[in-house]
Amino acid sequence: MPVNPLLALVNGRVLGDHGPREGLAVLVRGKRIVAIVAHDDARIAEAQKHDLRGNLLLPGFIDVQVNGGGGLLFNDAPTVDTLRGIAAAHRQFGTTGMLPTFITDTAEKMHAALQAVDDAIEQRVPGILGIHVEGPFLANARKGIHNADLFRLPDDSDVEALIAPHKGPVMLTLAPDQVPLPVIARLTSAGVIVVAGHTAADYTATRAALDAGVCGFTHLYNAMTPLTGRDPGVVGAALDDPHSWCGLIVDGHHVHPATLRVAIAAKARGKCVLVTDAMPPVGSDRPDYVLNGQTIIMRDGICQNEAGVLAGSGLDMAGAVRNAVQMLGLPLAEASRMASSYPAAWIGLQHTHGRIAAGYQADFAIMDDTLTVQETWLAGVPYSMV
Repeated sequence: MPVNPLLALVNGRVLGDHGPREGLAVLVRGKRIVAIVAHDDARIAEAQKHDLRGNLLLPGFIDVQVNGGGGLLFNDAPTVDTLRGIAAAHRQFGTTGMLPTFITDTAEKMHAALQAVDDAIEQRVPGILGIHVEGPFLANARKGIHNADLFRLPDDSDVEALIAPHKGPVMLTLAPDQVPLPVIARLTSAGVIVVAGHTAADYTATRAALDAGVCGFTHLYNAMTPLTGRDPGVVGAALDDPHSWCGLIVDGHHVHPATLRVAIAAKARGKCVLVTDAMPPVGSDRPDYVLNGQTIIMRDGICQNEAGVLAGSGLDMAGAVRNAVQMLGLPLAEASRMASSYPAAWIGLQHTHGRIAAGYQADFAIMDDTLTVQETWLAGVPYSMV
């Protein structure tokens, strides 16, 4: 048997740029897609065939905000083993790439998290693309579930740790009203993907941060100043800016569906990205976990502490895509792009990830007509979910 045999994924509906198409096969060799061909292409006869049984073939999902999964929380133990477990838990929901998210904690643990992700990428842990550091440079007035006792301004050691050479993309959520513009400019000029979140900034301060290099917004609407008639706030700056990305948690709890549709209508196509903000219950039988010494319980998909404060979500990416179609009324092709090609572009991987096209990594989510994942392929390796 050849070391890298040619594989042909046949008898499926391939989701391209214009919706599902029948009569196509996807050829894969090793980790890469070779070609998308007609069902009678001669190369199929020579290939090993994988029958998709009439299911939908979507690009694998990319989630840029994943706090935990499979009963594991990245903050609890920022290690390669934790990352491996979280990635495996989300893989059953079609997620083939993620930025594990490390929320507000001590400087020592943040540096350990950066190192753990570098180590995981070097060890080729499937699905780990980079890291999202959410905090501790946030605003107390919009702290959400974060531990405000650990909030601080970035010092030179923080900046040096973030801009040091890393194995994958580094995304940083900060509050523009807390971090000086020169620091934002230094981070972005060094390649850090700086996004605004957990902020009490007004429109003017947010606009200045965008001009300094901020390129997006973490879980739009949540933990930021709202859009009102005379004060556009952070939300107004986000919707007004044509170039920035916005992460959307489409779970029906964080943001009302009508409010999400307003954002999607306001933003340029390609700038709204599905995220989960997932916590340990995703992919686990346990509905509870501990965060900052507080017991968080997931009920009906909502993760909250005893006071009712949201603490991430119980959402997975397959659920996010399904909700975008059923709750927001989006075409499946657009919902799929919001979970694949758009986040890939946000983190600079648009030429290798997020599309079913020749030369791209062979990452797929195979879904039935209920948009339930049946198989996940990551770098040409299939993982059956049923």
